[in-house]
Amino acid sequence: MDRLVMASIGDFDPLHSTVPATKIEVTVSCSGYLTARNMLWHFILHCLLISVISCSPSLSLYLFLTVVVLYIQGIGTKEWREYGRTEVIDNTLNPDFVRKFVLDFFFEEKQNLRFDVYNVDTRSSNISKHDFLGQTFCTLGEIIGSTGSRMERTLSGIPGKKCGTIILAAEELSNCRDIATMQLCANKLDKKDFFGKSDPFLVFYRSNEDGTFTICHKTEVVKNNLNPVWQPFTIPVRALYLYGEPVHSNHDFIGEFTTSYRELSRGQSQFNVYEVLNPKKKGKKKKYVNSGTVTLLSFKVESEYTFVDFIRGGIRCVPDPSVIAGNPAQPTSLHYMSPYQMNTYAMALKAVGEIIQDYDSDKLFPAYGFGAKLPPDGKISHAFPLNGNSEDPNCVGIEGVLEAYFQSLRTVQLYGPTNFAPVINQVACSAQEVTDGSQYFVLLMITDGVISDMVQTKEAVVNASSLPMSIIIVGVGPAEFDAMEELDGDEVRVSSRGRFAERDIVQFVPFRDYIDRSGNQILSMARLAKDVLAEIPEQLLSFMKSKGIEPRPAPPASCVPNKPPGSMRI
Repeated sequence: MDRLVMASIGDFDPLHSTVPATKIEVTVSCSGYLTARNMLWHFILHCLLISVISCSPSLSLYLFLTVVVLYIQGIGTKEWREYGRTEVIDNTLNPDFVRKFVLDFFFEEKQNLRFDVYNVDTRSSNISKHDFLGQTFCTLGEIIGSTGSRMERTLSGIPGKKCGTIILAAEELSNCRDIATMQLCANKLDKKDFFGKSDPFLVFYRSNEDGTFTICHKTEVVKNNLNPVWQPFTIPVRALYLYGEPVHSNHDFIGEFTTSYRELSRGQSQFNVYEVLNPKKKGKKKKYVNSGTVTLLSFKVESEYTFVDFIRGGIRCVPDPSVIAGNPAQPTSLHYMSPYQMNTYAMALKAVGEIIQDYDSDKLFPAYGFGAKLPPDGKISHAFPLNGNSEDPNCVGIEGVLEAYFQSLRTVQLYGPTNFAPVINQVACSAQEVTDGSQYFVLLMITDGVISDMVQTKEAVVNASSLPMSIIIVGVGPAEFDAMEELDGDEVRVSSRGRFAERDIVQFVPFRDYIDRSGNQILSMARLAKDVLAEIPEQLLSFMKSKGIEPRPAPPASCVPNKPPGSMRI
């Protein structure tokens, strides 16, 4: 649908619009529902029906009518809701379904999916009236993170029976990668300032189906100019077709005009010169003509590589979880090992790890501790393997990381000061060895204290900013984390010895801001993960663009082995 785009002109401070989700199309196929014994029984029953009910042989078709139902689990809940169904396919044990499931993909969320397979027995839409053939559970990230974004799973759910397999393939919708670059100018705008000038800017809104408008983009402000020429800007084409909440401002309104994506795509022409109208002035002044005009100077649409492209191409993102400080024997400690609930360190590890492990086929995560005295001689270390193996610090899955973390609490004496630079430099050394775009490193650091080596840490961050690497810092406990905010670099890029970081690679959040007041740990972890992981896709893309690295072509579905040797590692 060619949606209406409305632009208005006014004056206010920058607003941040939400980046729309990537649309992923999931294709489903199945194979081998029945064992040989069941297949023989169904074949005999099929023949009997044809011979006994010769007047209605079509009844036999209902023996092998298959449908797949997709359920989605809400974040922080155990409730599953039906999202959609495939079409019904008849008389085959290996159905390839045409109807696809289109889902919004958020890297920073754990999107739990359940696929149930049924043999349709009646015309009832009530799925419980049909024969259950099996099910599988997975996350959307697991499907996308599989080699070629194709995953094969064994169906389960019927004790003692082989239920066959389900094949799930994910593909990003093509219009998700289209970006539009445009430039506009205005002429003879209304005067709004006291001295006869204006500070105009242009805001783009899109129309929603409910009649409301949602902000898509805001240009820069051009000071003291009634004939501004705004800088070219880029906006995802999909942003003009998604839904959101309207944004309002209280700044001086000059006027508005309407256009459409179809009109904009014509480029610079007579169709793209717009009269800027102010409804209030038009209603008061009989001779009112307009409040100026806006002209489209250029418009270009092109495709760019996306985060999903690199995942499909087999990039590996290597997670390096690190934890520090506290006395685990004391109930007041943030490391306290309670038999009833996870401590905040474990919650942070699990929240982030459970999401990013979906993009790593071998599930081997190097994990380190920093700030402890190590046995047997009590030597202080700021980068020691949690599993105690300096030759191989890898842990199997996020559960392996948690197991190594709890085991290390029993064997080491946690000790200050809090030095960040050694761990950052250690991960940076690994990242330095793989700069061809095949791996991307994400360092998760969890701390309850201030930084003791701020100067060295800044230098380490600046050096790492040119490498395929991101740093997530989660602050736990009641401490003040002003130094962490400085490292975050959202407002001012981190610098050291006169050098600024090439990219913003640090994301800091205090865990206390995400704790659910009702005590729901799952919801707390989901909130944390959503915020700390939100910047990773853009940081990965910024590195690839800066180095001119393109994603590797995804292998054809027919060439993807059941157990790929490797895919994305975080």
